[in-house]
Amino acid sequence: MEDKIHILLFYKYVEIEDPDAFRKEHLQKCKEIGLLGRILVAQEGINGSVSGSVEQIEKYKEIMWSDSRFNDLVFKEDMGLMHPFKKMIVKTKKEIVNFGVGVNMNNSGKYLTPKEFLELYKSDEEIVILDARNEYEAKVGKFKNATILPIKTFREFPEAVKKIENLKDKKIVTYCTGGIRCEKASAYLKDQGFTNVSQLKGGILTFAKEFPDSVWEGRCFVFDKRLVSKVNSGDDLITNCEICGIKCDLYKNCRHNACDKYCSICINCDAEYAGCCSKNCFNIFMKERMVKVSHP
Repeated sequence: MEDKIHILLFYKYVEIEDPDAFRKEHLQKCKEIGLLGRILVAQEGINGSVSGSVEQIEKYKEIMWSDSRFNDLVFKEDMGLMHPFKKMIVKTKKEIVNFGVGVNMNNSGKYLTPKEFLELYKSDEEIVILDARNEYEAKVGKFKNATILPIKTFREFPEAVKKIENLKDKKIVTYCTGGIRCEKASAYLKDQGFTNVSQLKGGILTFAKEFPDSVWEGRCFVFDKRLVSKVNSGDDLITNCEICGIKCDLYKNCRHNACDKYCSICINCDAEYAGCCSKNCFNIFMKERMVKVSHP
C-alpha cells in the first residue's frame, strides 16, 4: 500500500524585509527537500501550502521553526492519495492574500480557540458568525446559521461590509478556511468601527480536526486540485448540481472561458453539457467551438 501524501497549509502575518531574497532562498530549500506546492511571500508575511512524504514535511517544519520569525508558526495538516500540486512555486506579492485595502494587522480581532468558538456558538449569547470566504465556497459548506456575504473574491469584502453596518455593535466572530482571510477581515472590521470582533484561530481546518460532527454543515472548499475536502464523518452534502439539482460534491470551473466560475456539476450533467455550468454557457461554448472549427 502506497504511503499517503501529507499536505501542509500555513500562513503568518510577520514583517519580511526583503521578500525577493527570501523567495529565492526559500524556493531552493523546498526543492532540496523535494516538496511540491505554492507559497506567496510579501512584506506582510507568508502564505502557502506544500505536499510531500511525512519525512519531507517534517523536515520543512524544522526549517521553518528554526527561523525566529516563524518559530510559532501553526501548520494545518491534511492527507491525500496524490499530490495536489504539479511543481514547487514560490512567488513574491504585494499581499499574501489579495485584499486591495490597507489594514492595520496589529489591530486584528481576538483569537478564539476551536473550543472557545464551539462554547460560544452553543451559548445563549447573541453573536454573528461571519464567513470571510467567497460566496461560492459557502455553498459547499459553512457553519450553521453563518452570515454569508455576496462576494466573488476577497477584494470585494470591504464593499460588502457596508451591507452589515447595522451590526457594528454586535459580537462578531469571523472565520475562513485556514485563518488568513478572517484575520485580515477582523482587522478591517475593527478599522471600520465594529466594536466587538473575534476570529476563529486556525479557521475551519483546525476546528474540523478537533470538533467534527458538531456545528459544521457540508464540506470545505479548498484551493488546490481537490477543490472540496470532507469535514464531518457523515455524507452531509449541502451542495446541489447547478443544472439538474441533485446532491453533488463535484466542483470545477465552468468550461466556458468567459464565465469560468466555480460550479457544482454532477457527472451526468458534466458529460451532457461539456463541463459548462448552465445550458446557456453550453450553447455559447458550442457556438464558439463551431466557429473555431470552421475558421481554424
